[in-house]
Order: sequence, then structure tokens, then C-alpha cells
Amino acid sequence: MTLSLHALRPGFGAKKDKKRVGRGLGSKGTTAGRGQKGQSSRAGASGLQRIGSRHLMLSTPKLRGFKSIASGAQAVNLADISGSYVVGEVVSPRTLLKKGLVRDAKQDVKILGVGELTHAVTVKGCRVSVAAQAAIEKAGGKIEA
Repeated sequence: MTLSLHALRPGFGAKKDKKRVGRGLGSKGTTAGRGQKGQSSRAGASGLQRIGSRHLMLSTPKLRGFKSIASGAQAVNLADISGSYVVGEVVSPRTLLKKGLVRDAKQDVKILGVGELTHAVTVKGCRVSVAAQAAIEKAGGKIEA
């Protein structure tokens, strides 16, 4: 017999009805898993009355510290720009996205001074580190706001 979807059945004992406690004397005993007498066996008693809300607040673990939701700028190295751009080309977030050097053109882009720039390029709309700015100007390029 081949295996097909309509012939699949759960294994023996895999599907078991849940135990319905507290549904009358004929079902599964009288106390319904609440023990004998006392406040916690009565209807309307919550777990807070046994523990105490102050102790519950103090004993729950809390997230400490702060994590900023503002993501940092996308980093692009000078070595990547040197390999992807030709002389006189404009480096902007949109052109960096087209060349696959960044993931999102709307997010900030920062050019870092890792590697060497061998030719002049114009940088527009990107943040530039001090080392990268010196290398771009040394190669004959310029940075525009």
C-alpha cells in the first residue's frame, strides 16, 4: 500500500481526550483536583490570594537595561567603493544599493576608511568618517552634503 494523505492516521494513543474535572459526581471524583477544604478549593479563589501580589511582583524576572530601536548606519568600506566605482562616478545610497553594497537606500550609510581609494569619486548623501574623508580628498574626490 502506498503512503497517501487520505490514509494517514495518528498513532495509537497519540490522540487522547482531556480529563474533564469538576463536571459532577459521576465524572472524575468530587474535589476536581483542588484538594480538600480551604480557600483555594472554593470557587473564586485566585492564586494571588495564596502568594500575595507584592511577592509576585518582586519574584517575577524583569528585563533590565535599554536597547535602542534606532538601527545604526550601514557601513561601506573604501575598498568596496574602489572596486565597484570608476573615476568621477557619484557614490550615493541609491547607487550603493544598485551595486549591492547596502541593503536599504533609505537607511543611513556611513563610509569608513578601511582600505584604499585609488581614484576620485563624488560622495553624496552619506556620512563619512574622518579617515575616509581624508582618503577621498587625497584621491582627488569630493564630498557633497
